[in-house]
Amino acid sequence: MLTYYKDAEVVVTSAGVRIAGRAFALADFGAVWHRRGRRSWGIVAGRGAIALAILIPILVGLLGILVALVIDASAGTTVALVGGGVLAGLLALPLADVLLEKVDQSYDRGSRNLEIWGRVRGADVLLLRTDNRRRFGQIYRALQRALDGGSIRR
Repeated sequence: MLTYYKDAEVVVTSAGVRIAGRAFALADFGAVWHRRGRRSWGIVAGRGAIALAILIPILVGLLGILVALVIDASAGTTVALVGGGVLAGLLALPLADVLLEKVDQSYDRGSRNLEIWGRVRGADVLLLRTDNRRRFGQIYRALQRALDGGSIRR
């Protein structure tokens, strides 16, 4: 028996499929397909907020430097404003690393729910719903490979 995919909730083998405690034999499948749910605009807006959070220290730093160059201040004040602007801009580096990791995780999850459906013994069954694009793709491909072993139409 070949194992195509395995995690805590899903097992896809050459003998059958177990998803969320439900077991199906491969011979029971008449077809398998997937659907994409609606886009979550809250997730998209969250990505935009993260991008804005990365830019704010840089903009504050640039504003500090600009103010230092535009106003007629003493040399000490100008140096302090330029130095503060540079430090504020440099603050963005460690912050950007953390925030870009959050953006990566957001794209891994995706902005939509993804569903795998199957026609099992004549009935359409929702096999899996997830927002994790990588996991969805791995499970769907594993299911396709398992079903390709027989004469099952997808």
